[in-house]
Formats: sequence, structure tokens, C-alpha cells
Amino acid sequence: MAPIGIISGTVLHGTSVFRGLRKEHVVSEFGRVTVWASREIAHISRHDRDPGEYVLPHLINHQANLAALKALGIRDVVAVNSTGSLKKDLPPGSIVVPDDFILLADTPTVFSNRPVHITPDLSEEVRRGLIEAAAACGIPVVERGVYWQTEGPRLETRAEIRMMAAHADIVGMTMAAEAIIAKELGLAYAALCSVDNYCNGVVETPLTMETILEGAKRNRETMLTIVGTFIERRRA
Repeated sequence: MAPIGIISGTVLHGTSVFRGLRKEHVVSEFGRVTVWASREIAHISRHDRDPGEYVLPHLINHQANLAALKALGIRDVVAVNSTGSLKKDLPPGSIVVPDDFILLADTPTVFSNRPVHITPDLSEEVRRGLIEAAAACGIPVVERGVYWQTEGPRLETRAEIRMMAAHADIVGMTMAAEAIIAKELGLAYAALCSVDNYCNGVVETPLTMETILEGAKRNRETMLTIVGTFIERRRA
């Protein structure tokens, strides 16, 4: 069976699922990517593993990342994403497996010289695998939701959040772009999103980066458990 592609942020670095991997460099027409791989997984850190080389969300080379996974024979990709909640009834600590997304900023593409018009979506097979993995370890997840991607790196204004909340459930800066590129490359892609904070203005408590990072750390073990179980079930 082909390895599973995993794309995550920095909070999962050095944890059990990602230990003992060999470092590889994969070069494509879109650039050079560092991949940490084993027989079971191929992991890409979208922001880079080196804290001194942190890649801001709007500067991530999604084309190179997904092309590297495809070059390694990956068919299924699981993304691990930190998000903010647009709704009071979706509190921090929740886990969402989105089934749709909105991206109104510049849309990335691997096609620069021919008219190719995909219909973006998220893989139902990979989504279902994540939902079943969570159920197998007794972790409740929200099985549907709309992810709104902003460009970053700034956070959103209160007015922007009110507008987004009318159409989406969670907000982040990376998932939709990855999903679009994955679809263009023929990869089956879905995401596991931790809700790490309420968005700006959803509650009265002011939003800070410290709040976001603390929420991501609290959710780390839950996300690792689901991803680890997903991998084990695929191996069985």
C-alpha cells in the first residue's frame, strides 16, 4: 500500500507519529521540498520544521508540497489544521472534519499555460476514514463544516468575522489552497481541523496569538491520536 501523505503545522513536530522518519528532498518544477518519510507516511511541515525558517501562511509553496507527495507515489493526503471558530456553539477543543471550503483570495494552481477548470472538493473517502478513526478511539468530531480560508498572515477584523460566520464554521489560512492543488494533481485530500480559539469578536475575550498557540497545544494529543489511529487502520 502507498504511504499516506500528511501535511501539518508546527505544533505536531517531534511527537510520536512523526519520530524515526528519514529526511528526503524532493525537487519538482515548483521547487524543492523537505519530506520526512517512512514506509507508512510522508510528512511535510507546511511552515518548515526549523523555527528559524518559519514560512508564513501566504508564502507557503502549496504546489511544491503537493507535487512532492505525488512524486513519492502518495494517493491519499491528510491535512492537520489549526482553525478559529466562527460560531459560539463550536467551542475551542472541538475537532472538525470539513466537507467544503471557501477561498475568495488569489487561488493557487499548477496550471500556468493551459485552461484547466477543476471542480474543487474534499475526498469523501479520506474524510470518512478520519471520522471512523476518531470514533474508534472514542473522540467526538463534527463531521461536516465549511472552512473559510483567508490570506494571512494577519488575523481577521470583527466585521470580516461577522460576514464569514454567515457562510462558514471555521477559518484558517492554508487548507483550501492545499485542497485545490491536491485536486489538480489527482490526490485524494481531506483535513482534520482543531478548533483552537474563538475568532475575533465571537466572544468578548480579546483574541491574541498566545490564545491561539495555547489552544493548539491543548488539542495536540487529540489530533495525534486520531491521525495515529487513521494510519493504523490503513495498515490493517
